[in-house]
Amino acid sequence: MVTLLKFRPRHRPLPAESDSPLAVHNLTVAYGHQPVLQKVDFVAPAAALVAVVGPNGAGKSTFIKAVLGLQPRISGEVACYGRPVERQRRLIGYVPQRSSVDWDFPASALDVVTMGLYGGIGWCRPVRARHREQAMAYLEQVGMADFARRQIGQLSGGQQQRVFLARALAQDARLYLMDEPFAGVDAATERAIVEVLRTLKSRGRTVLCVHHDLQTAPDYFEHLLLLAGRVVAAGPMAEAFTTAALEEAYGVGLSLIGTAAAARAG
Repeated sequence: MVTLLKFRPRHRPLPAESDSPLAVHNLTVAYGHQPVLQKVDFVAPAAALVAVVGPNGAGKSTFIKAVLGLQPRISGEVACYGRPVERQRRLIGYVPQRSSVDWDFPASALDVVTMGLYGGIGWCRPVRARHREQAMAYLEQVGMADFARRQIGQLSGGQQQRVFLARALAQDARLYLMDEPFAGVDAATERAIVEVLRTLKSRGRTVLCVHHDLQTAPDYFEHLLLLAGRVVAAGPMAEAFTTAALEEAYGVGLSLIGTAAAARAG
């Protein structure tokens, strides 16, 4: 028998109607009979960078996939700018985990970025020279123009991640969902990712990013969604990134977490 967790989430309730970039209400997801996320409510602010953090198994990637409809929901409603998310997919850019990508697919870096333009080109319509020029400009933006003709699987992990960021930029979405874009990348790529995030924010976009490094989360992001199978805390980083919330999510007595939170609060 599955026992549901009891909790009192520390975040603002979801409005009855919202034109937020993302509004999630009562989201519950399970794998088989095992609940992974329970009764998640969350409203993303506009033009903001949001870190989705939590311990291993907290449901961070599941949250992103359930929002996109890639993972079935037991219950819950997800809206993007006031309409069901299924009707707003054209407004959403997605950067998946590298482990979920088929790197043997016969596509070059330029091909991958050009795919981000398909929403504007139209499926089954020819890709013109101007479209490839646009895609090349996005590759240049992330420092990958010299690798445009390289097969995607022949690139390093950091280079692959930059290509997928370029594809996300090409989508020109209003809401971006990124699943651990910083995982396994070098310092130069990490800086490039941060620059892309800040560029998106300056354009009025909202980014939700699954992030695993608590030390850098307050530097890179302004808002927090802290998960541990449920919402432990959510809101502006200065309010939600606290020792109490982190220890509740990760376990009491984790000195590194406490030190990180105290340093940010001080």
